[in-house]
Amino acid sequence: MASFLYYCLYISLLVSFTLAEDPTVSYKFELTYITASPLGVPQQVIAINGKFPGPVINSTTNNNVIVNVRNKLDENVLITWAGIQQKRSSWQDGVLGTNCPIPPKWNWTYNFQVKDQIGSYFYFPSLNFQRASGGFGGFIINPRSVIPTPFDNPAGDIVVLIGDWYIRNHTALRKTLDDGRTLGMPDGVLINGKGPYRYNDTLVPDGIDHETINVEPGKTYRIRVSNVGVSTSLNFRIQNHNLLLAETEGSYTVQQNYSSLDIHVGQTYSFLITMDQNASSDYYIVASARFVNESTWKRVTGVGILHYSNSKGKASGPLPDPPQDQYDNTFSMNQARSIRGNVSASGARPNPQGSFKYGSINVTEVYVLKNKPPVTINGKRRATLSGISFVNPTTPIRLADQYKVKGAYKLDFPTEPLTGPSKMETSVINGTYRGFMEVIFQNNETKMHSYHLDGYTFFVVGMGLGDWTNDSRGTYNKWDGIARSTTQVFPNAWTAVLISLDNVGVWNLRTENLDSWYLGQETYIRIVNPEKNNKTELPMPDNALYCGALSKMQKPQDISPGTSIKFSGGYGWIATIMMMLLSGLMI
Repeated sequence: MASFLYYCLYISLLVSFTLAEDPTVSYKFELTYITASPLGVPQQVIAINGKFPGPVINSTTNNNVIVNVRNKLDENVLITWAGIQQKRSSWQDGVLGTNCPIPPKWNWTYNFQVKDQIGSYFYFPSLNFQRASGGFGGFIINPRSVIPTPFDNPAGDIVVLIGDWYIRNHTALRKTLDDGRTLGMPDGVLINGKGPYRYNDTLVPDGIDHETINVEPGKTYRIRVSNVGVSTSLNFRIQNHNLLLAETEGSYTVQQNYSSLDIHVGQTYSFLITMDQNASSDYYIVASARFVNESTWKRVTGVGILHYSNSKGKASGPLPDPPQDQYDNTFSMNQARSIRGNVSASGARPNPQGSFKYGSINVTEVYVLKNKPPVTINGKRRATLSGISFVNPTTPIRLADQYKVKGAYKLDFPTEPLTGPSKMETSVINGTYRGFMEVIFQNNETKMHSYHLDGYTFFVVGMGLGDWTNDSRGTYNKWDGIARSTTQVFPNAWTAVLISLDNVGVWNLRTENLDSWYLGQETYIRIVNPEKNNKTELPMPDNALYCGALSKMQKPQDISPGTSIKFSGGYGWIATIMMMLLSGLMI
């Protein structure tokens, strides 16, 4: 009864809040281990509210998003929101450079606004290789009704999470890396947490649950596809159907059809797909490994089913072919270059996406970030970026700045790769507020990488084979390069991006390949407004956790109903009470 009264009061306050300010959407996430068998073998996975994958967060531009996270795992947790810019509030970003982790048996409430964003994203646990065991889900930001979209409203909106998958859980995979070994070939590919349809009796054992997407003939659906895997690029395709690309990570694209599209780790695309086939049978949905020995990696293929309501039979026969370029990246790179921003479409605001003339802005700082195969530093196998393997600080960077903790990090990340031995450091990029930064990602490994920046979108202006030089700027797209937060960098190749540094805070720049990220291939960009103008950054939230040099400031957590919990950050007393009620409902 008490829980019901709390719930009623919560709803009442929520209605009042949404009428008074920008509307609020609220979620409670309870992270637990469950046993599942996505590839036919029982294993431990990370569930949210008992589900794997977790729920889709569905919001609208400028909504306030409240997510109360209860950690019922046996280790620390943080949730990060890939592509959500957290404008003026890196406090909510959910990575170790800005947040102390949520300890086991504790709960913590994220409270942020999806300001001036639209599009398709996902969230995941950012610590301890946990994403390899689950804990991820989709994140949608719908446009406001007063802002036009460059396509008709679809008949349905479907989230598809694809990714390579290991039967070993994240703690076992972590130990493999700690022991100096590689992870080896994944055991399969999941589609929405499910294994492959039994398209081949030899490759796919009986009894595996597969994903089915039900559709109506003649209608057009928006399908948002994210690669949430560990380290494998995947080619996504639907048998006999064109994929009309419409948006990626918050930017509308020039609309063009693809028979298949390479989706790299951490990337998200949304397609408009018209159900224009004759439904003589169901159709395969395929996500298969790229840039590998395809005969050896056949099992690393996810297969789902597209089912028309008037389908006359089950899917059968061979899968639709992937691109026939196993040892040549040219096709995939040209495909990536073909993805352009729709400069005439409105984004989250009524002004066209092309109104920001990025190609005519003078660059104020340049960073060449080069990776290389893992190296041994102090007896440990480590991954590096420009010769530095990042060591996470015991006191998060933003928290250390707030309390003037000395020695927590170094503001000395080099603009060009180190020429001497690699080293392990907590070395951070010193970005200039309102500067315009050019970053060149140089991939000197033999495997694909994708790189992500929290807090921002960047313009992908160029990519090419070999080493980047100053002359490479002559190939840049200075008009309609796609703005996104995660870009691929091909093996022995480079990708260049431009970033307008207008979001104050401390922002994680990382490879999305979990193995390399775990081994240190990341850094942070620190952006400070020298005028100390508090309008460019929200205050530190009152519920911030303390750790490291500030651990003595952390009070024991009391989450019983009625506990007085303060919350700052511009959302007022109503958010405070809502957080209390969410905590009470989770008891």
